[in-house]
Amino acid sequence: MAKQELNLEQQEDYSASATLIFFDRPISLLRVPIPASSSESSTPFVLAFKDSNSFNSAFRACKSKLTEQCEAGARIGCAISASNKCKPPFWRSLTGGGTTPQDLKEREICEEREMEGCVAVAKEKCVTFANDKCLKPFSEARVGLNQFDSMEVTNYRGRELLGVDFKESQELPSNESRKGCVIL
Repeated sequence: MAKQELNLEQQEDYSASATLIFFDRPISLLRVPIPASSSESSTPFVLAFKDSNSFNSAFRACKSKLTEQCEAGARIGCAISASNKCKPPFWRSLTGGGTTPQDLKEREICEEREMEGCVAVAKEKCVTFANDKCLKPFSEARVGLNQFDSMEVTNYRGRELLGVDFKESQELPSNESRKGCVIL
């Protein structure tokens, strides 16, 4: 009986439940091939965002992710900077003066004050950094037209949607602002 149980344990499980591997669903493509305009005869297709909504969504996601990563790095840098600025003078330990609870409380308050100031400045710079980094690639990206009557114009550049000053407004222009544009 024990020998029979040992043989069953030694056998490998090849059942469907043990051998199937489940993968996450594929992420849909950000850009898809669309027919090229007649002026772009070098290739029959170009990669473009499906429409202005997918372009706007990708642009906002890019800015958001870069801002988030920048702020995380800035918080670490600000913590180190605040700690260095608020540490007690080196000579205090040489003269035999130890740290008192009052000294620790003062250092904590100093570090909080320094962190707040540093993070506030860093957040503003991170927004500017994210805008600058996303603007160039997205201004050159192609955006497909939802309907096109002829093969004359099938897409346009992202710079037509990004034609605003990002320092004044964080919102992208709506679809209404680009109606009637002629794309070369």
